[in-house]
This record gives sequence, structure tokens and C-alpha cells, in this order.
Amino acid sequence: MRNRTTVMVSIVLAMLVASMDTTIANTTMPIIVNDIGGNSLYAWAFTSYMVLSTVLAPLAGRLSDLFGRKRIYAAGILLFLGGSVLCGLADSMVQLIIFRAIQGIGAGVMMPFPSIIAGDIYPVEQRGKVQAFFTGMWGLSAILAPTLGAFFVTYLNWRWIFFVNVPICLIALLALLPYKEVYQPKKAVIDYWGALLFAAGISSLLLITVVHSYTYIYGAVGVVLLVGFFLYEKGHAAPIVPLNLMRNRPVALMIGGSFLSCAALFGTSSFIPLFLQNQGQSLFVSGIALLGTSIGWMVVAIPSGKWVIRFGYKPLLLTGNALLVVTAVLLFFIREGTSFWYVFSTLTMLGLSFGLLFTVSTIGAQQLVEAHQKGISTSLQLFARNIGTAVSVTVMGSIVTKSNDFYSGIHGMFVYGLIASVLAFAVPLAIRAVRKEALSG
Repeated sequence: MRNRTTVMVSIVLAMLVASMDTTIANTTMPIIVNDIGGNSLYAWAFTSYMVLSTVLAPLAGRLSDLFGRKRIYAAGILLFLGGSVLCGLADSMVQLIIFRAIQGIGAGVMMPFPSIIAGDIYPVEQRGKVQAFFTGMWGLSAILAPTLGAFFVTYLNWRWIFFVNVPICLIALLALLPYKEVYQPKKAVIDYWGALLFAAGISSLLLITVVHSYTYIYGAVGVVLLVGFFLYEKGHAAPIVPLNLMRNRPVALMIGGSFLSCAALFGTSSFIPLFLQNQGQSLFVSGIALLGTSIGWMVVAIPSGKWVIRFGYKPLLLTGNALLVVTAVLLFFIREGTSFWYVFSTLTMLGLSFGLLFTVSTIGAQQLVEAHQKGISTSLQLFARNIGTAVSVTVMGSIVTKSNDFYSGIHGMFVYGLIASVLAFAVPLAIRAVRKEALSG
């Protein structure tokens, strides 16, 4: 029990700083640019972090299967800590971009481990509560990030948005020390070339979402590298991403469903605050609206572990996607003058949907594979969600920015969300019945 408590402290703190650093720079980057220059490279400070944290997540899960959870997770914390210190010391935008990339590598390594380690040390019926607790950290970070960013810029210095990570990471490392790992790693040859091809291919495709020129070249390079990755992995004895995992029909469908549901509406949280601020609401109030998502998420995530045992995966995933469609319909009716409470209630519905979908698919990713594939399976779920989120934010942002009127852009954005959520609803229909004994491990 002591090991459980200390490792929970460690992974919750690491999750908090990694999730905060995804957004905290948003409120302070204009100040940073004024101080160190490099306005033409503005977007790359976000891009370097986002791309590498997304790409590294599935690779970290696979490495944890090969070498153990504790060792790889600790390496992620150290990389994130070192990157944070370097970001705080940066004197140019080029330096900041490079150091944010190091931070992103650390974050990508850390982020899968809350779900992976929880899958190792908690039984199925308790994982819903644990996942809900992790969700609470995301909700807390959504409020803390802009608040801390504004505080540091006003009373101290922008560099403290990075230095504040240092004591938190050190506590996370110390809390990890007593942890006795329950998973026995499966030794295998490391697939370095597979990891390189995968990382380079996904990075090239992700760059399409953030660059404004040569997008076709990035896309073509990404496709070629991923085709090369697929062909190379087919003949490797210990592939970094085991392709036979995709022959596990329920797991493959859950990965695909995670991508589609996030591509449909997960980007909503990036634009709802902007909508509310255009309505005259303050930065703080627009951030409070996002709490609705966290509340709805936790309400269903806590009992989801028991529901999986009682009802199985397919009914719960269908329910979650049905809630996603209902949310999309409610968002469709958002117009100029829509009240704060309507928006808050709609985001609560969104939280109910994602709380159910994410918790059930995470449990499925762990229970429906062999022990030595649990890390990579869980990480691929996270990876699919991250890619879906990148698509959602890019498409929604493009619709809003290319519209002549802000509110017609918001409406067009949610028309897209409605169509995409209906498509996502169809995925769980293809999941066949899963044997009861698969849920008992």
C-alpha cells in the first residue's frame, strides 16, 4: 500500500507539470518574445514541444515493456527537469525552441505512465477512480497554467514558469524511489531503426498542422517514412511498435475510436475560452467554464471500472459516443449571446462523454493484451488521442480563422464536430463480444 501511495504522488505531480507546460507558455509567449526576440520563430516554441511529446509517448510505452516502468519513467522526469532548467536560462528563441524540444521528450516519456502503472498496481474495478484522479489533474492544470503564468510575469519573471517545475519534479523523483515494480520486463533487442523511422514519419506528418509552407513536402516525406517503417517492422524480431497488436480487433478499434472522438470535439476546449472572451467574459471565467469538462469526466470515470466488469466494453463505448453526438448537437446551437451556463452545461456533457470513452478504452488497452504489451498498447491509445487532438485543433482553427465573421466560424467549427462525432459513433458497433475472463486480470 505504501508503494501505491508514493508512486501515485509521483505520477500525479509529473502529470501536473507536464500538462501545465502544454498550455502555460500560451499566456506568456508574447512577453518572452519581447524579452529575447525571435518573433518569426514564435510558433516553433509550441511546435517543438507538441510534436516530440506526441511522438515519444508510444515509444516510451514500448521501452517500458522491455526495460521496466520505473527506469523509463524516471528518465522522463529527469529529461523534463533538465529541459525546464534550460528553458528558464534561454537567451534566444532558437535556444528556447531546442530546450522546449528536450522538455517535450521528457513529457512524452512521462505522460503514458499514469495509466500504465495504474494498470499494473490496481485491479480493474479501481482503475476508474484512479483515472478520474488523473483527470482532475488535467482540470487543475487548465486553471493553474494561465493563473501561474500571469502571476510570474506580473510579480517575478517569465523564466519562473519553467523553474517552478524543478522542485515538483524532484519531489516526483523522491516519491518514486520506494516503489517496488510489480511488472517483470521482457528483455529483447532494441529496435533503434524502427523507433527512428516512426518518430521521423509521425513528426513530418504533425508538422503539416503547424507550418504554412511546404506542407505537401512534409506530408509526402511523412508517408514515405511510415511506409518504410511498416515494411521494416514486419521483419523485425522485436518491433518497437508490434504490428500484431493491430490484429487484436477490440484494441485496434478502441485506438481508432480514440482518434476519431478526439478529432471530432477535443479541440473544443481550445476555442470555447476565446468564444466566452468575445462575449465579454474574463480570462478567469472563461477558464472556469472548462471545469465543466473535468466535473463530467470525473463523475463517470470513477465508476467506469466496475461498469466494464458489469456491462462489457461495447455498450459503454456506444454510450460514450452517443453522449459525444448529443454534445455536438448542443454545440451546434451555440450563437452570439449564448449564456455562460449553457456553455458550462454543454462542456459538462462533453466531459461525461470523454470520461467514459477514455477510461473504458484505457482499461481495454491493458486487459485485452498480454502483460508484455500493456505499455505499448496503453501508449498507443494516448498517441491516437494526441494525434486526434492535433487534427481537431488544426481543422477547427482553420475554420475559425478563414471565416469572415468570428461567430459564423464558431458555428462552422461545430458543424464539423457534429459530422465527425457521428462518424466516431460507428466505430464501437464493430467491436465483437469480449470474453468475461479477459476482464478479470
